[in-house]
Amino acid sequence: MMRLPLFAAAIALLGLAGCASTPNPADAVPPVPQLTPAQPTAGAIFAPGQGLALFTDRRATQVGDVITVILSEQTNAQKQATASTGKNSSIAIGAPSLFGGAVTANGLEFLAAEVDADRSFAGSGNASQSNSLTGSLSVVVTEALPNGLLVIMGEKRVRLNQGDEILKISGLVRPEDIQPDNTIASTRVANAAISYSGKGALADANAKGWLARFFDSKWWPL
Repeated sequence: MMRLPLFAAAIALLGLAGCASTPNPADAVPPVPQLTPAQPTAGAIFAPGQGLALFTDRRATQVGDVITVILSEQTNAQKQATASTGKNSSIAIGAPSLFGGAVTANGLEFLAAEVDADRSFAGSGNASQSNSLTGSLSVVVTEALPNGLLVIMGEKRVRLNQGDEILKISGLVRPEDIQPDNTIASTRVANAAISYSGKGALADANAKGWLARFFDSKWWPL
């Protein structure tokens, strides 16, 4: 009688494991960039840090400045592997003798034995992946590091008829890599974290259900 409750408990645990949902990266809200606070003027007509020199490069290098990242990401990966093994072995055991004569039954040496083994394995696999992302995204300089690098962070949300499209990027850039028009290539962003995700009817249609995730999980024994 104890088997039925244990079986029911096992089914319940498997169901809960299948119902586990994966977090949607679109739900995560990035921190608000820390902009430069306003400096007190102390009664002067010129505020420190707000001067505009005639011959100064106006590239975005200060906290709070806006930089446009030109997205030009393309990756290609391919892997192929093959393996084969084989082994043959043979063992022969002669019939023993008793009192100088062979042990037989109906004229057959039934104690003689011979074993042959043949094992072989052959396997192959290949995988390929290609990704491409183009476009542009304006980001904000959130921090200037002591070594001169700039921390950037930005996000773009586009609401369409069937859902939202979210593009996020963050990383480190060198002021020297920023162009005069305040643009920078995404290939020049160090420690780049680029995320392109969706939320809505189209994203839900491309996601697996809980039962399909259970069959693809490590809990499914087959």
